[in-house]
Amino acid sequence: MKNKIGLKTQDCIQLSDQLNQLLSNYQLLYMNVRGFHWNIKGNNFFELHVKFEEIYNNLQLKIDELAERILTLGFTPVHSYSDHLKHSSVKEKTNISDGKLAMEEVLNAFEIIILLQREILAIAGDANDEGTNALMSDYIREQEKLTWMYSAYLNQ
Repeated sequence: MKNKIGLKTQDCIQLSDQLNQLLSNYQLLYMNVRGFHWNIKGNNFFELHVKFEEIYNNLQLKIDELAERILTLGFTPVHSYSDHLKHSSVKEKTNISDGKLAMEEVLNAFEIIILLQREILAIAGDANDEGTNALMSDYIREQEKLTWMYSAYLNQ
């Protein structure tokens, strides 16, 4: 059986489950980065305050795109904080004001997210889901570059 966009319903169930997990990881990272933005202190305050705002604005766009993709596949995006906490491998980080530690947390979250996106990319490829495939490819390409840049910033 196929849905309204011509994809097998069973494939869409698996994709929407994985996309909801990704959505939850993005939500936790978003909340963490907002906290980094608000609480950052030290010599790099001005550059990191702006950088964290750039990151969370980008995450907010992706969160919306993911939720809309889940809806397009015919399912409901997870939207409660308790559900996000249950489904996320990215964990809450509170009261981080050290810029180096905050950037390391962003990198750790990207590692989790990129791996999950690669899994979704494989599932989407098998399901001939070009819409999800395109999103994942774009996100992976962008985050691989950011991982390199943030690692260079941290001298890693």
